[in-house]
Amino acid sequence: MSKGILESMLSGEGVIASHVQPVYRLLDNRLVAREYLARHLDANGVAHPVGPLLQDPRLSPQDRLTLDLLFLDSTFQTLASAGDDTYLHFVNLEPVSLEAPGFWQSLPAWLEALPFSPELVVMEFTESQGVHDLEALQAYAGRLRDLGLRVAVDDLGAGVASLSHMAQLAPDFIKADRSLVHNAHRRPYQAALLNALAHFATAMRIGFIAEGIENLEELEAVMDAGVPWGQGFILGQPWPSRPRPIAASAS
Repeated sequence: MSKGILESMLSGEGVIASHVQPVYRLLDNRLVAREYLARHLDANGVAHPVGPLLQDPRLSPQDRLTLDLLFLDSTFQTLASAGDDTYLHFVNLEPVSLEAPGFWQSLPAWLEALPFSPELVVMEFTESQGVHDLEALQAYAGRLRDLGLRVAVDDLGAGVASLSHMAQLAPDFIKADRSLVHNAHRRPYQAALLNALAHFATAMRIGFIAEGIENLEELEAVMDAGVPWGQGFILGQPWPSRPRPIAASAS
């Protein structure tokens, strides 16, 4: 990752372009949700995922937090100007931001600006980094729900601890990691696990989404496993919203 990119983002000179990826109900191919993915633009106007920026080992914890709050601010600006009450809106959140006063100070204003109820917003986070205290993570999820938001656990299946964290958090939605979906049509163990999770989600009244469906064979395997919702390139690639210059954000 170029040091110049990090410096431009942290100095407020960069440009963020929120991208939107559809989530479909697979049984009838109905659009039910959109996930908002932050992207940064390089000097040539090409969009890049922000994950490598946030994972750059040169970033201090404070700088990582600053970047995530910038990306969140851009996402909520997009929701305020272009979102509607037709679908659910999934917003990615780094768990470390939950520990930041700046996040909780900014969140009420972000929600107030929305043209729809906060209950249509699903805060989606992984437990792979940031907050490792399950009780703390559960408390933060409760605070989000108190504001009317819903909670999703992302990347389920990517780590051994995921199932434990999911049980503790009792999320409104769970998202199966791409590693469970990849070649599921050739790997009966993966297909069986997707089916077991689908039954669990139905019993617990939890929304269940398979991520990273990239071809027809994987789509058919996911549907055969009983997974109700899906997203991935075969269903729709992320498309850009209007790019936004970076604005100052509280930390």
